[in-house]
Amino acid sequence: MPQLSPQGPDFPARHRALLEQAVAAAGRREHWTPYPESPSKSVYGEDAAKLGETAFHDQVGRAFELPGHPGESLMSPGERSPYGFPLDIAYPRVGPDAAVAAAKAAVPAWRDAGPDVRAGVAVEILARLNASSFEIAQAVQHTTGQPFVMAFQAGGPHAQDRGLEAVAYAWAEQKRHVERARWSKPQRRGGPLVLDKRFTPVGRGVSLLVACNTFPTWNGYPGLFASLVTGNPVVVKPHAGAVLPLAITVRTAREVLAEAGFDPNLVVLAAEEPGERTAADLALHPDVRIVDFTGSTEFGDWLEANARQAVVHTEKAGLNTVVLDSTDDYRGLLGNLAFSLALYSGQMCTTPQNLLVPRAGIDTDQGTRTADEFAADLAAALDGLLADPARAAGTLGAVVNAGVRERLTRAAELGRTVRASTRIALPEHPEADVRTPLVARLDADTDRDTYTREWFGPVSFVIGTDSTEHSLRVFRDTVRAHGALTAAVHSTSEAVLAAAERSALEAGVHLSENLTGGVFVNQSAAFSDFHGSAANPAASATLSDPAFVTGRFATLQSRRPAPAEEPAEEPAEEPVDA
Repeated sequence: MPQLSPQGPDFPARHRALLEQAVAAAGRREHWTPYPESPSKSVYGEDAAKLGETAFHDQVGRAFELPGHPGESLMSPGERSPYGFPLDIAYPRVGPDAAVAAAKAAVPAWRDAGPDVRAGVAVEILARLNASSFEIAQAVQHTTGQPFVMAFQAGGPHAQDRGLEAVAYAWAEQKRHVERARWSKPQRRGGPLVLDKRFTPVGRGVSLLVACNTFPTWNGYPGLFASLVTGNPVVVKPHAGAVLPLAITVRTAREVLAEAGFDPNLVVLAAEEPGERTAADLALHPDVRIVDFTGSTEFGDWLEANARQAVVHTEKAGLNTVVLDSTDDYRGLLGNLAFSLALYSGQMCTTPQNLLVPRAGIDTDQGTRTADEFAADLAAALDGLLADPARAAGTLGAVVNAGVRERLTRAAELGRTVRASTRIALPEHPEADVRTPLVARLDADTDRDTYTREWFGPVSFVIGTDSTEHSLRVFRDTVRAHGALTAAVHSTSEAVLAAAERSALEAGVHLSENLTGGVFVNQSAAFSDFHGSAANPAASATLSDPAFVTGRFATLQSRRPAPAEEPAEEPAEEPVDA
């Protein structure tokens, strides 16, 4: 395996075993992670949490330093913690043309380094991000509103898992073919035609990462690392409300790249102020050849339609659906579903929205429960889960932006509320807007215009249907038309479960069955669970699979006639003894 330089760090050799483990894990789809998810002192060190918190607070109110970064002035995106205070951090201001030009100029040495070196450098970046998990957790918590433990896990180790998964796929796909081959074609007359061929994976061009407000690292790392490892520089365009987590990531990446002897402008931060359209301008730049986007359906559709010079990967909005038929653990079902709705106040792209229940009811171990009774039971389960304010705050987090509040207001005005959304006070953060889920009771026939729109945030609908068969039909048709990132079914009937799986395959969405314990429909594990599906309108890519990486590079070949082989020398004859 090639080294970076005779004097430089040999990151490929350092991380070769981990890379091979990651490739194997992606193939097995079993549980595996090199990055512990517990924010425990025994795992990350006695002082890690305190040092991370100190690093975050030391950054608040100051300019974010990125040595050698393009741009000669500073700007403030206006980041404000959902827990009630401004961050007042200034970042480099760099225009789209300058950002793309700096990134493009860094390509030649990175291209020539090859997949082994690029993957080794990427894994070193991830290792250092893992060491900074507590600082990143603070940054994620105070830009997204996630509760701290979730911010640590999803923003740190789980995001790093997704990044490493993308590295593994990108590395393996580039290594699918040999680097060199001798091609020999026999002829009827004369000797064979012989060519020496060389095969080089080459990136498509500048990659643009357009990140979201709610999960900037978890959704951002796959595209970032897939592009880097396949030879592309990356311009990182964070959401104006959540710049800091990705700024820390960019700083770390640039430090490792420089240490490895590469131009740090292989990763450039393109922050913007609220109201600017930097993402649109960057996405249409002729040198931007890859776009990774997480966010609204409107802008995702615009990117797919207009960024025609680029390969566009999107994760947008959808109608995450649960089909309820029957259960032998009604209490477990309610508890699991209540937690799924409450986690991060429903501000996850995977949170269930549409809960389809036959009006006449579902069979349970506690008797038949009608749709109305199920809605009331779910409301009671949410009340029980969130009764303790401290526990509730640790589950809900804070509302991330005004759009979520506006949807809550509109949902309450429907006049069909079974459980109203309430505010929970946080004494340590009195300005935080912490909201519990709203549950409304709708009907499949009369309320279609309502439940076929995404209500991102703590809003869910219990929707009455004619039967389980009707529920499956509604599920299949609405997801086909509007997309979904998750789906679930509860049934004691193997026939119903099989029908639900067929419906999910036809709709193009991942399915969870009978979750009543500690696994929730809105959680997915790297190296095992696929996230997103290009098979329905909610996304155009899957995190992560081979298709997510192969469009980021081309394997180019060069060939020349092989040199004539020198005739082998005849061995000298041994002298004969007299």
